[in-house]
Amino acid sequence: MRWLVLMLSLVAQAAPAAEIQVMISGGFTAAYRQVAPGFEASTGHRLVTVQGGSMGTAPTAIPMRLQNGEPADVLVMVGEALDALQQQGRVVPGSRVALANSAIGMAVRQGAPKPDIRTVEGLRQALLAARGVGYSASASGRYVNGPLFERLGITAQMQGRTRLVQGEPVASAVARGDLDLAFQQVSELLPVAGIQFVGPLPEAVQHYTIFAGGVAAAARQPEAAAALLRYLAGPAARAAIEASGLLPLP
Repeated sequence: MRWLVLMLSLVAQAAPAAEIQVMISGGFTAAYRQVAPGFEASTGHRLVTVQGGSMGTAPTAIPMRLQNGEPADVLVMVGEALDALQQQGRVVPGSRVALANSAIGMAVRQGAPKPDIRTVEGLRQALLAARGVGYSASASGRYVNGPLFERLGITAQMQGRTRLVQGEPVASAVARGDLDLAFQQVSELLPVAGIQFVGPLPEAVQHYTIFAGGVAAAARQPEAAAALLRYLAGPAARAAIEASGLLPLP
Protein backbone atom coordinates (compact mmCIF):
# COMPACT_ATOMS: atom_id res chain seq x y z
CA MET A 1 0.00 0.00 0.00
CA ARG A 2 2.77 2.48 0.96
CA TRP A 3 4.64 1.96 -2.30
CA LEU A 4 1.43 2.52 -4.30
CA VAL A 5 0.70 5.81 -2.51
CA LEU A 6 4.31 6.91 -3.05
CA MET A 7 4.18 6.06 -6.74
CA LEU A 8 0.93 7.95 -7.24
CA SER A 9 2.32 10.93 -5.34
CA LEU A 10 5.32 11.03 -7.69
CA VAL A 11 3.00 10.89 -10.67
CA ALA A 12 1.00 13.78 -9.25
CA GLN A 13 4.19 15.86 -8.93
CA ALA A 14 5.18 15.10 -12.52
CA ALA A 15 1.80 15.79 -14.13
CA PRO A 16 -0.66 18.65 -13.66
CA ALA A 17 -3.80 17.97 -11.67
CA ALA A 18 -6.85 17.11 -13.75
CA GLU A 19 -10.58 17.23 -13.26
CA ILE A 20 -11.88 13.74 -14.07
CA GLN A 21 -15.53 13.37 -15.08
CA VAL A 22 -16.79 9.99 -13.82
CA MET A 23 -20.05 8.26 -14.72
CA ILE A 24 -20.75 5.30 -12.45
CA SER A 25 -23.59 2.85 -11.89
CA GLY A 26 -24.95 1.90 -8.48
CA GLY A 27 -23.30 -1.48 -8.05
CA PHE A 28 -19.76 -0.12 -7.71
CA THR A 29 -20.66 3.23 -6.13
CA ALA A 30 -20.22 2.30 -2.44
CA ALA A 31 -16.69 0.99 -3.00
CA TYR A 32 -15.82 3.96 -5.23
CA ARG A 33 -16.91 6.48 -2.62
CA GLN A 34 -14.66 4.83 -0.05
CA VAL A 35 -11.52 4.98 -2.18
CA ALA A 36 -12.09 8.20 -4.16
CA PRO A 37 -10.63 10.50 -1.45
CA GLY A 38 -7.44 8.44 -1.35
CA PHE A 39 -7.03 8.69 -5.11
CA GLU A 40 -7.56 12.44 -5.04
CA ALA A 41 -5.11 12.90 -2.17
CA SER A 42 -2.48 10.73 -3.85
CA THR A 43 -2.68 12.24 -7.33
CA GLY A 44 -3.98 15.78 -6.89
CA HIS A 45 -6.73 15.03 -9.41
CA ARG A 46 -10.33 15.98 -8.65
CA LEU A 47 -13.21 13.60 -9.32
CA VAL A 48 -16.53 14.97 -10.55
CA THR A 49 -19.02 12.13 -10.33
CA VAL A 50 -22.53 11.47 -11.60
CA GLN A 51 -24.46 8.26 -11.06
CA GLY A 52 -26.85 6.38 -13.31
CA GLY A 53 -27.97 2.94 -14.38
CA SER A 54 -25.82 0.84 -16.69
CA MET A 55 -28.82 0.16 -18.90
CA GLY A 56 -32.28 1.51 -19.59
CA THR A 57 -33.77 4.69 -20.98
CA ALA A 58 -34.08 6.77 -17.81
CA PRO A 59 -32.55 10.26 -18.30
CA THR A 60 -29.90 9.45 -15.67
CA ALA A 61 -28.86 6.12 -17.23
CA ILE A 62 -25.26 6.22 -18.43
CA PRO A 63 -26.10 5.42 -22.09
CA MET A 64 -28.65 8.24 -22.10
CA ARG A 65 -26.25 10.69 -20.43
CA LEU A 66 -23.69 9.98 -23.16
CA GLN A 67 -26.32 10.22 -25.89
CA ASN A 68 -27.34 13.61 -24.55
CA GLY A 69 -23.76 14.86 -24.72
CA GLU A 70 -22.83 14.92 -21.03
CA PRO A 71 -19.03 14.98 -20.55
CA ALA A 72 -17.28 11.84 -19.32
CA ASP A 73 -13.71 10.66 -18.92
CA VAL A 74 -14.35 7.39 -17.06
CA LEU A 75 -17.29 4.99 -17.24
CA VAL A 76 -17.79 2.41 -14.45
CA MET A 77 -20.70 0.06 -15.00
CA VAL A 78 -21.91 -3.45 -15.77
CA GLY A 79 -19.31 -5.06 -18.04
CA GLU A 80 -21.71 -6.15 -20.78
CA ALA A 81 -23.20 -2.65 -20.94
CA LEU A 82 -19.70 -1.16 -21.19
CA ASP A 83 -18.93 -3.59 -24.02
CA ALA A 84 -22.08 -2.43 -25.83
CA LEU A 85 -20.95 1.18 -25.54
CA GLN A 86 -17.54 0.24 -26.92
CA GLN A 87 -19.22 -1.33 -29.93
CA GLN A 88 -21.00 2.00 -30.42
CA GLY A 89 -17.66 3.82 -30.39
CA ARG A 90 -18.21 5.48 -27.01
CA VAL A 91 -15.35 3.67 -25.16
CA VAL A 92 -11.66 3.67 -26.09
CA PRO A 93 -10.78 0.18 -27.42
CA GLY A 94 -8.46 -1.69 -25.08
CA SER A 95 -9.20 0.55 -22.09
CA ARG A 96 -11.64 -1.86 -20.41
CA VAL A 97 -10.59 -2.91 -16.89
CA ALA A 98 -12.53 -5.55 -14.91
CA LEU A 99 -13.07 -4.32 -11.33
CA ALA A 100 -15.26 -6.74 -9.35
CA ASN A 101 -17.79 -9.54 -9.50
CA SER A 102 -21.30 -9.05 -8.15
CA ALA A 103 -24.12 -11.29 -6.92
CA ILE A 104 -27.85 -10.58 -6.81
CA GLY A 105 -29.53 -10.40 -3.40
CA MET A 106 -32.92 -9.82 -1.83
CA ALA A 107 -34.12 -7.35 0.83
CA VAL A 108 -37.32 -6.77 2.82
CA ARG A 109 -38.53 -3.79 4.84
CA GLN A 110 -37.00 -3.22 8.28
CA GLY A 111 -39.02 -5.20 10.83
CA ALA A 112 -40.68 -7.48 8.29
CA PRO A 113 -40.21 -11.26 8.56
CA LYS A 114 -37.12 -12.45 6.69
CA PRO A 115 -37.93 -15.34 4.34
CA ASP A 116 -35.47 -18.22 4.22
CA ILE A 117 -34.10 -18.15 0.68
CA ARG A 118 -31.10 -20.40 1.23
CA THR A 119 -32.75 -22.98 -1.02
CA VAL A 120 -34.36 -22.63 -4.43
CA GLU A 121 -37.71 -23.77 -3.04
CA GLY A 122 -37.48 -21.23 -0.22
CA LEU A 123 -36.88 -18.46 -2.77
CA ARG A 124 -39.79 -19.70 -4.86
CA GLN A 125 -42.17 -19.66 -1.89
CA ALA A 126 -41.02 -16.17 -0.85
CA LEU A 127 -41.79 -14.84 -4.32
CA LEU A 128 -45.19 -16.50 -4.48
CA ALA A 129 -46.12 -15.06 -1.08
CA ALA A 130 -45.10 -11.51 -1.95
CA ARG A 131 -47.66 -8.91 -2.99
CA GLY A 132 -45.11 -6.71 -4.74
CA VAL A 133 -41.63 -7.47 -6.06
CA GLY A 134 -39.24 -4.79 -7.31
CA TYR A 135 -36.39 -5.11 -9.79
CA SER A 136 -34.09 -2.72 -11.65
CA ALA A 137 -33.67 -1.85 -15.32
CA SER A 138 -30.09 -3.12 -15.30
CA ALA A 139 -28.48 -6.56 -15.35
CA SER A 140 -30.00 -7.88 -12.12
CA GLY A 141 -33.53 -6.84 -13.09
CA ARG A 142 -33.30 -8.33 -16.54
CA TYR A 143 -32.32 -11.62 -14.99
CA VAL A 144 -34.89 -11.62 -12.17
CA ASN A 145 -37.86 -10.63 -14.31
CA GLY A 146 -36.98 -13.14 -17.00
CA PRO A 147 -34.68 -16.13 -16.64
CA LEU A 148 -35.06 -16.42 -12.85
CA PHE A 149 -38.86 -16.59 -12.90
CA GLU A 150 -38.69 -19.03 -15.80
CA ARG A 151 -36.25 -21.29 -13.96
CA LEU A 152 -38.49 -21.24 -10.91
CA GLY A 153 -41.56 -21.98 -13.04
CA ILE A 154 -43.51 -18.97 -11.73
CA THR A 155 -43.57 -16.56 -14.67
CA ALA A 156 -47.36 -16.65 -14.96
CA GLN A 157 -47.91 -16.37 -11.20
CA MET A 158 -45.74 -13.24 -10.98
CA GLN A 159 -47.70 -11.32 -13.59
CA GLY A 160 -49.11 -8.13 -12.08
CA ARG A 161 -46.98 -8.37 -8.93
CA THR A 162 -43.66 -7.07 -10.24
CA ARG A 163 -42.51 -3.49 -10.72
CA LEU A 164 -39.61 -1.94 -12.56
CA VAL A 165 -37.99 0.64 -10.25
CA GLN A 166 -35.98 3.38 -11.95
CA GLY A 167 -34.25 6.49 -10.69
CA GLU A 168 -33.61 5.12 -7.19
CA PRO A 169 -32.40 1.90 -5.54
CA VAL A 170 -35.03 -0.84 -5.69
CA ALA A 171 -34.76 -1.23 -1.90
CA SER A 172 -35.96 2.34 -1.40
CA ALA A 173 -39.42 1.30 -2.63
CA VAL A 174 -39.39 -1.55 -0.12
CA ALA A 175 -38.28 0.76 2.70
CA ARG A 176 -41.32 2.95 2.00
CA GLY A 177 -43.61 -0.06 2.07
CA ASP A 178 -44.52 0.18 -1.63
CA LEU A 179 -43.20 -3.33 -2.29
CA ASP A 180 -42.51 -6.46 -0.23
CA LEU A 181 -39.30 -7.69 -1.86
CA ALA A 182 -36.38 -5.93 -3.55
CA PHE A 183 -33.97 -7.70 -5.89
CA GLN A 184 -30.76 -5.98 -6.96
CA GLN A 185 -26.99 -6.31 -6.78
CA VAL A 186 -26.01 -6.97 -3.15
CA SER A 187 -23.81 -3.84 -3.14
CA GLU A 188 -26.83 -1.73 -4.12
CA LEU A 189 -29.08 -3.16 -1.40
CA LEU A 190 -26.74 -2.86 1.59
CA PRO A 191 -26.46 0.98 1.76
CA VAL A 192 -30.24 1.59 1.79
CA ALA A 193 -31.74 2.59 5.14
CA GLY A 194 -35.01 1.06 6.31
CA ILE A 195 -34.48 -2.40 4.88
CA GLN A 196 -33.11 -5.77 5.99
CA PHE A 197 -30.78 -7.65 3.70
CA VAL A 198 -32.09 -11.22 3.48
CA GLY A 199 -29.23 -12.76 1.52
CA PRO A 200 -27.98 -13.61 -1.95
CA LEU A 201 -29.91 -15.83 -4.33
CA PRO A 202 -29.22 -19.55 -3.90
CA GLU A 203 -26.14 -20.59 -5.82
CA ALA A 204 -28.15 -22.86 -8.14
CA VAL A 205 -30.04 -19.84 -9.54
CA GLN A 206 -27.53 -17.07 -8.85
CA HIS A 207 -26.43 -14.76 -11.66
CA TYR A 208 -23.07 -13.03 -11.37
CA THR A 209 -22.20 -9.75 -13.06
CA ILE A 210 -18.79 -8.27 -13.74
CA PHE A 211 -18.40 -4.55 -13.09
CA ALA A 212 -15.81 -2.89 -15.29
CA GLY A 213 -14.48 0.52 -16.18
CA GLY A 214 -13.32 2.12 -19.39
CA VAL A 215 -12.06 5.41 -20.76
CA ALA A 216 -14.76 7.34 -22.61
CA ALA A 217 -14.00 7.93 -26.29
CA ALA A 218 -14.63 11.65 -25.83
CA ALA A 219 -12.50 11.89 -22.67
CA ARG A 220 -10.73 15.19 -22.14
CA GLN A 221 -8.40 13.62 -19.55
CA PRO A 222 -7.62 10.13 -20.92
CA GLU A 223 -4.35 9.65 -19.02
CA ALA A 224 -5.85 10.65 -15.68
CA ALA A 225 -8.88 8.47 -16.48
CA ALA A 226 -6.64 5.46 -17.06
CA ALA A 227 -4.83 6.16 -13.78
CA LEU A 228 -8.15 6.12 -11.91
CA LEU A 229 -9.06 2.75 -13.44
CA ARG A 230 -5.71 1.29 -12.41
CA TYR A 231 -6.31 2.55 -8.86
CA LEU A 232 -9.82 1.04 -8.70
CA ALA A 233 -8.46 -2.29 -9.94
CA GLY A 234 -5.49 -2.26 -7.58
CA PRO A 235 -4.87 -3.27 -3.97
CA ALA A 236 -5.94 0.11 -2.57
CA ALA A 237 -9.56 -0.63 -3.51
CA ARG A 238 -9.76 -4.30 -2.56
CA ALA A 239 -10.95 -3.88 1.05
CA ALA A 240 -13.61 -1.36 0.01
CA ILE A 241 -14.83 -3.70 -2.72
CA GLU A 242 -15.25 -6.54 -0.23
CA ALA A 243 -16.93 -4.32 2.39
CA SER A 244 -19.47 -3.07 -0.16
CA GLY A 245 -20.76 -6.57 -0.89
CA LEU A 246 -18.89 -7.08 -4.13
CA LEU A 247 -16.50 -9.95 -4.82
CA PRO A 248 -12.88 -8.98 -5.61
CA LEU A 249 -11.41 -10.50 -8.74
CA PRO A 250 -8.32 -12.70 -8.49
